[in-house]
Amino acid sequence: MTQALLTVNVGSSSVRFALFELDTARNPRPVTRGVVEGISAASGASVHVDGKPLTASEHAAPITNHDGALNWLLKWLQTNFRDDQLIAAGHRIVHGGDEFVGPVRIDNTVVEKLSRLIPLAPLHQPHNLAGVAILARALPALPQVACFDTAFHATQSSVARMIALPCEITSRGVKRYGFHGLSYEHIASVLPDILGERASGRVVATHLGSGASMCAIRERKSVTSTMGFSTLDGLMMGTRCGSIDPGVLLYLLQEGIVDVDGLADMLYRRSGLLGVSGISADMRTLLAAREASAAEAVALFCHRAIEQLGAMAAVLGGLDALVFTGGIGEHASAIRKTICEAVGWLGVALDMEKNEANLPCISTPNSRVAVHVIPADEELMIARHTARVLT
Repeated sequence: MTQALLTVNVGSSSVRFALFELDTARNPRPVTRGVVEGISAASGASVHVDGKPLTASEHAAPITNHDGALNWLLKWLQTNFRDDQLIAAGHRIVHGGDEFVGPVRIDNTVVEKLSRLIPLAPLHQPHNLAGVAILARALPALPQVACFDTAFHATQSSVARMIALPCEITSRGVKRYGFHGLSYEHIASVLPDILGERASGRVVATHLGSGASMCAIRERKSVTSTMGFSTLDGLMMGTRCGSIDPGVLLYLLQEGIVDVDGLADMLYRRSGLLGVSGISADMRTLLAAREASAAEAVALFCHRAIEQLGAMAAVLGGLDALVFTGGIGEHASAIRKTICEAVGWLGVALDMEKNEANLPCISTPNSRVAVHVIPADEELMIARHTARVLT
């Protein structure tokens, strides 16, 4: 009997999943991947499997919540794959705090500890844990494994993780954790195949999507990252503002313009590309739009990325390779072009034709900095971690 692993990535409005078979060496091989998107939409979510959309009749009733999405997923798996193949499920958990710096099998104690971290990642952690709970109710005997977005950054120095606040505050766990770790871990794992000897050099990986961040990597380990204590920090994102002067937040509260809940809603859900453009949080929509506010939002997104890329290179003491990943990083050639042209002083020389074609290597042969586009594969990292934990 072929053994299989399910990976689950529950977001605020989507559920991404993948099924992997284990070979004789217990290495995961992808079988199928899919996503349930737009869960909060009034018309119900859309479903894509292996890049192809499913019709409404193929997923029966409209999917309007996470329970519906995961219940559909379980029924779809039962219809298309043998039940006895599935031996475990691996989950992306955004925040592992100080304690969880590697994958762990989930039990009630683990869930309780991860629930305490919800205030540190309110946009993601509740949905991540809801996915665990829904699967536990449906398949109580199925082992589940938590894989953490913060774990890859545990190699950062204590100084890199510090925040300049009084020690009585930082002693409560207020420090820089970093996120998108599963994505960066995947990039680090494939660097030797792509860069050869340069894989251990000075690399900046940019995960650009609805959530966006950068990570400075040396010896294929995290040195520093743009996201810190929360997923709000760093780059401008789809609906999140990124780094902001704390004085702005004090002003908004002191003047009564927003209360704490309103401030959280604004920072997490109404800022970023959506807030600046007033049109959309989707980069594809903004790049195609004619409105001046759309162009302004795109320009600010690129400006902040260029600014942070310079900071990452400064920490590394130079740059040997630049990697783009994530939905925007992999598909928006115009964004890559703007960023790369602005950091030509670092030794980046972009091949315009390769960039437009979205090829894996988009730098010229004489570029001092190798520039690559690497598709994100957090699901593969989750599957690998899950297989190791089971072993």
